[in-house]
Amino acid sequence: MKVTVVKAAGGTGEIEVADATFAVPYKQHLIHQIVVAYQAGGRAGTRAQKNRSAVSGSTKKPWSQKGSGRARAGQIRSPLWRGGGKTFAATTQDFSQKVNKKQRRVALRSIVSELIRQDRLIAVDEFQTGPKTRDLLTKLAQLGVKERSPNVLIVSETVDEPMALAARNLYRVDVRSSDWVDPVALIGHEKVIMTVGAVRRLEEMLA
Repeated sequence: MKVTVVKAAGGTGEIEVADATFAVPYKQHLIHQIVVAYQAGGRAGTRAQKNRSAVSGSTKKPWSQKGSGRARAGQIRSPLWRGGGKTFAATTQDFSQKVNKKQRRVALRSIVSELIRQDRLIAVDEFQTGPKTRDLLTKLAQLGVKERSPNVLIVSETVDEPMALAARNLYRVDVRSSDWVDPVALIGHEKVIMTVGAVRRLEEMLA
């Protein structure tokens, strides 16, 4: 199939891309599985509380079982005592889910193909801008992206420092290299601007 390319000098052109990568059916169930697994892998899971074996303190019985007139007590680490351990203490968890490489490639192919069908993917021959946010907004406006609160993902072969500096003040504008594209980033933006080099690199990765 052919994809329209917007030229920096003006006008448009076309490039030939593989149908096996950019013209595949939309597989919603697989994309949902991949997105859930990706988001689950980003969870820290570092919460932790101390149970009665983890808190400090003696395990000696504080007083006799009978005869003192006080309630029965086995140790000062009891959850009933102030400073004691938690009854059902939270522990660190690993929320990551296993995803096969083949599944991830198929899901990315499906997402990219759907972006093309919905006219959300804009291919450009090059994308360069200065370090000023104003310059980036002007560049995006030329490509038809709304100037107020743009929601766009910019994918290039390599991310240069001026582009990263220009985009860091725009919280809905994300800049990625083609090697670090993930399904959540592709789905979560209204528009995806991708250079020809990034398209070729993505085509090579997903082949």
